[in-house]
Amino acid sequence: MKQPTYSNTSSRSKQVIQLAKRAGVLRARDLAAHGIPRVYLKRLQEKGVLERVGRGLYTLAGAPVTEHHTLAEAAKRVPHGVVCLLSALFFHELTTQAPFEVWLAINPSARKPSLDYPPLRIVRMTRAAREAGIEERTIEGVSVRITNAAKTVVDCFKFRNKLGLDVALEALRDYRRDHRRNLDDLWRFAKICRVANVMRPYLEAMA
Repeated sequence: MKQPTYSNTSSRSKQVIQLAKRAGVLRARDLAAHGIPRVYLKRLQEKGVLERVGRGLYTLAGAPVTEHHTLAEAAKRVPHGVVCLLSALFFHELTTQAPFEVWLAINPSARKPSLDYPPLRIVRMTRAAREAGIEERTIEGVSVRITNAAKTVVDCFKFRNKLGLDVALEALRDYRRDHRRNLDDLWRFAKICRVANVMRPYLEAMA
């Protein structure tokens, strides 16, 4: 894809371009923090410098889009959310099925996000369960909070009524298959999420 040229652009337009390079996915509020009117997003889109990738979301034209693009968009729109369950399973390569929705964990008392895109599947977790095992990953220049592999497997057992026990068992088998993975982490998160007794017979059967 031919990259757009940035010659003959105003200083504010150039500032917007630099912000897009740093942020990966740009929102109108990112411009407001620098005193730049949001109209510059539309102008640069019309010039082919920016691409609109979602409602109120823009990236540089020709910027690489990864298979985890929707996670970056969701993190930008819902910064307090944590990518979890099926979305985290796919990210950690513990399943080959890419979920249609982005699964996000939020506080039980938090307002449910309302987005036209990407579609979200909201899961409410207590603070202790939601903040345990979080990794900060960078996807397309965006910092994304996501549960690590061990915590993701445990969450699948915690929410087995939503996902199905077969999904949890497949995730556990895939996790166990990689001998580099730490089983101590599984037990630690299982205790935090209060599913140690649920997981114990399955772990013992796989030993």
